[in-house]
Amino acid sequence: MYFIKEQVRSGRFMAGAWCNLASSLTAEMAARLGFDWILIDQEHGPGDSMTLLHQIQAIGDRPSAPIVRIAWNEMFRFKRALDLGASGIMIPYIETVDDAARAVGYLRYPPEGLRGVASSPRATGFGKDFETYFPQANRNLLTVTQVETGKAVKNAGEIAAVDGVDVLFVGPMDLSISLGLPGRFDDPDYRAILAKVASAAQDAGKAAGILLPSGQLLEMAYDMGFRFVAVGSDGGIVMQGMQNNLTAMAGFRK
Repeated sequence: MYFIKEQVRSGRFMAGAWCNLASSLTAEMAARLGFDWILIDQEHGPGDSMTLLHQIQAIGDRPSAPIVRIAWNEMFRFKRALDLGASGIMIPYIETVDDAARAVGYLRYPPEGLRGVASSPRATGFGKDFETYFPQANRNLLTVTQVETGKAVKNAGEIAAVDGVDVLFVGPMDLSISLGLPGRFDDPDYRAILAKVASAAQDAGKAAGILLPSGQLLEMAYDMGFRFVAVGSDGGIVMQGMQNNLTAMAGFRK
């Protein structure tokens, strides 16, 4: 298992790749390129347990941590992803301290949490590595809680202070819509909210993360304190590349 929690909590900039196509090939590409973490999206992506398995296998033993965004804050979703070998979990729509504490509990083994214990899953080397995986899992698995609503922003400081929360991660589209600023990423009011989330994370000794729509916003996000950052997604990159090619050929389609 490859863990990055210590690096994330150290304040290092951690470059992420966002994979929402359920493709083992794009996950492998990202790992070969050397991204620090690779987000496998099972909230809005079409993947299931088998595509998740194939994506994690494609990442392999390279120093890129597979982080899985589950569809909802439910215990069985944590179990499936963690047993397959996820290095961490991203949980959508965390709005309160109770939401965050429940997520941490689902991610951790007893007595600290409620994760079911089995010695044979892939994460434990099918039993061969259980004696090393089990004692370190609670300490090393990364917990990424998403800030996607005005209520979450209001409670950001308290959520960040929850023991076991490692990253406050802004879901930019959901948050902008919740604030009545849909897609207005350049709006000063929206940017002030981003700065507030980043400060809440930093004040609690945690990391701030965000998915940016373009690399042009990287400097802004970095200056605010965001260090756990991805730009675009595999689906968006493929779509934009196809659009660029089609546009280039448009004059010849007569």
